[in-house]
Amino acid sequence: MATIPLTRRGADLLKTELQRLKTVERHAAIQAIAEARGHGDLSENAEYEAAKDKQAFIEGRIAEIEGKLAAAQVIDPSALDAGGRVVFGATVDLEEESGGQRVTYQIVGDDEADLKQGLISISSPIARALIGKESGDVADVQAPGGVKSYEIVDVRYR
Repeated sequence: MATIPLTRRGADLLKTELQRLKTVERHAAIQAIAEARGHGDLSENAEYEAAKDKQAFIEGRIAEIEGKLAAAQVIDPSALDAGGRVVFGATVDLEEESGGQRVTYQIVGDDEADLKQGLISISSPIARALIGKESGDVADVQAPGGVKSYEIVDVRYR
């Protein structure tokens, strides 16, 4: 299995979700199944089927998170020294060349990405265009509306 890059924060979020699934959600699903069994004939019991489906989803998510954590390569951005180059975990200040609009993004793992918080996935087109570049470089990004050019204003590791 290939390694999955995660920031420390991303790994902590997955661990928290895993703990919640194992200690709260799993037990709630078991109780719902037991309660639905008490309603009689299981062959026509929609509550029982729904509870079993929820339990299967929870168990699948637990297995998925455990697999990701086992394959995770946890990277602490504050410990990076990439010589000013854009790498996984870096926080990048960009200025759009056509409109002068400034944005700040941190490049994170797929599970951590949240554009509203300025967290973009390492596999996103903009992150792929930025990787390896330095302050002052221009990155051309293929966007749905056409190619956009961004100047890298600053690269930080925090």
